[in-house]
Amino acid sequence: MTLRVVFLDRGSIIANVRRPSGATEYIEYERSRGNEVAERLRGATVAITNKTPLRAAVLRELPDLKMIAVAATGYDVVDVSYCREHGVAVANIRNYAVHTVPEHAFALILALRRNLIAYRNDVERGAWNRSEQFCFFDHPILDLYGSQLGIVGEGALGRAVAAIGTAFGMRAVFADHPLRVGEDLEYHPLPRLLAESDVVTLHCPLLPGTRHMIGEAELRSMKRSAILINTARGGLVDERALIKALDEGWIAGAGFDVLTVEPPRDGNPLLDVRRPNLILTPHIAWASRGAMQFLADQLIDNIDAWSRGTPQNLVT
Repeated sequence: MTLRVVFLDRGSIIANVRRPSGATEYIEYERSRGNEVAERLRGATVAITNKTPLRAAVLRELPDLKMIAVAATGYDVVDVSYCREHGVAVANIRNYAVHTVPEHAFALILALRRNLIAYRNDVERGAWNRSEQFCFFDHPILDLYGSQLGIVGEGALGRAVAAIGTAFGMRAVFADHPLRVGEDLEYHPLPRLLAESDVVTLHCPLLPGTRHMIGEAELRSMKRSAILINTARGGLVDERALIKALDEGWIAGAGFDVLTVEPPRDGNPLLDVRRPNLILTPHIAWASRGAMQFLADQLIDNIDAWSRGTPQNLVT
């Protein structure tokens, strides 16, 4: 069988990506823009994509395409409904970021709870030099111990975040939903979780039902001392409502690694916010070197398993 494999955005992975074992042809592109995708995939059996969209309009032009290997856990860049209807297998990456994403989430949590950015700014402005005592207390400092950690999404990442929180002495609770994955966890309805948690962190996929799941009403319901962390997908939170929440003090702070549109070439309202209680990082929570190599290995494992007739990690 001819197996032509095309990687559309190889530059998004800093790792050693081995050639699929059954590939008769393997082509890598550093990146692919919208008008290049269909031509580059013409005649391909397998497409590899990280963030290059594969929508129905493009897929209709690719009758030879039999599999899409997504180099990420989230697969919202692929028109899964079209693939399901036309027999195109889609596989994603599982459990590759179970250390790096939770660590990044807690870096944001610690920085915000202890107001590290605000204090760093004060030191840079010379406020410590002018202090009348050995320290100064311009911003509140809150411990994690004894606080409630509200987690939306109880997959591998959510559970790993809960384990770190427990080690800090936090009480970890999960947002309740009909498809619970473990009865060993403590679940609260989302409104209660938002109202009672000191830290709310999102670890769920972006789906039609989760888009803007955190909007103005939800932000208003949170504690004024609470912080919101999003290392999942930007579309989960209404960004303009978040700005209003920070401006009006509905919550104490937010740490985001994701935006609704990435990269934000046309700007984003959050990029214009200059507040020490808003920390933005450029979608790097997943990107430790170890995690990327694990991802690259599993990516090719998914293709090899599919070509052998024993597919794994399929989403459709």
